[in-house]
Amino acid sequence: MRCPFCSSSDTRVVDSRLGDGGENVRRRRECQECSQRFTTFEQVVFEMPRVIKSDGRREKFDEAKLRRGIARALEKRPIEMKSVESAINRIMRLFTRKGDREINAKQIGEAVMDALKQLDEVAYVRFASVYRSFQDPEAFSDEVEKLRETGPGRESEFQLSLLPDKDSKR
Repeated sequence: MRCPFCSSSDTRVVDSRLGDGGENVRRRRECQECSQRFTTFEQVVFEMPRVIKSDGRREKFDEAKLRRGIARALEKRPIEMKSVESAINRIMRLFTRKGDREINAKQIGEAVMDALKQLDEVAYVRFASVYRSFQDPEAFSDEVEKLRETGPGRESEFQLSLLPDKDSKR
């Protein structure tokens, strides 16, 4: 590792710690030439499969697009960024573990829906409404009914349930 201050390649690791729940390694380094200290991060680079779009085109997996879609569904919802990052990492690991060279865009959409169902019911329904192209209020209502039948994901302490309790008369 080159020193960012003097460009010397003679640096040593002073301290190493796991960060982000074990997702990366934080290393504190010291330059042997100029004695300056700096921090580096080491993380796994996922080799993501190519995505087969619904029209048959193939394109590179775009993590930024995944993040934008999830962020859009969670807009103005009380969900911690830590939980969002964890969900994104789980989705990406799911597809890297399979070992497939190509995946259908539909598989990504379903994985996002599963992750959102666990994070936030409202975000799940928002994403589903766009992903499944709801054309009328009935389609929206049907999706909420399916959510009611399968049971909600976990609710955060800040989230009000989209589905009323069976005992309450809301």
